[in-house]
Amino acid sequence: MRNVGHMTIDTPSDREIVMTRVFDAPRELVFDAFTKPELVSRWLTGPDGWTMPVCEIDLRPGGRYRYVWRNAKGKEMSASGVFREIAPPERIVATERFDDPWYEGEALDTTTFVESEGKTKVSLAVQYDSQETRDMVLKTGMETGVAASYDRLAAILASLPASK
Repeated sequence: MRNVGHMTIDTPSDREIVMTRVFDAPRELVFDAFTKPELVSRWLTGPDGWTMPVCEIDLRPGGRYRYVWRNAKGKEMSASGVFREIAPPERIVATERFDDPWYEGEALDTTTFVESEGKTKVSLAVQYDSQETRDMVLKTGMETGVAASYDRLAAILASLPASK
């Protein structure tokens, strides 16, 4: 396990990456930030200089999501998937596939939300089709983008009212 900013990253199996961060906010609020397009598009933008002009979320089992990211030079990257399980505010399971694939196959993302004393631990487990794919993804430095997004999310959560 290693730290990337306030996030930890681990490889508990040969095909899996788990990224974990604790947010100073109640679980329901953090769950909303992961599932409401108007919030997701504000923080899930990766490294500085990227935006998310398209954020579509049909939050139900069998529902789809689609994200399009754009950098300052106009380059775009997009991904989509299908929600397999939604258990508010505890768990989300969804597939992940990039439109212009930079890794083979489809990943399975499992995000869990555990609250303790008003803080919420978010764990994102990403399972790939092979160890080779997982290792290739780890070499891209994608965890820096996730850590930057999580820092943005922490700031947004601090600015939101605790109750809906």
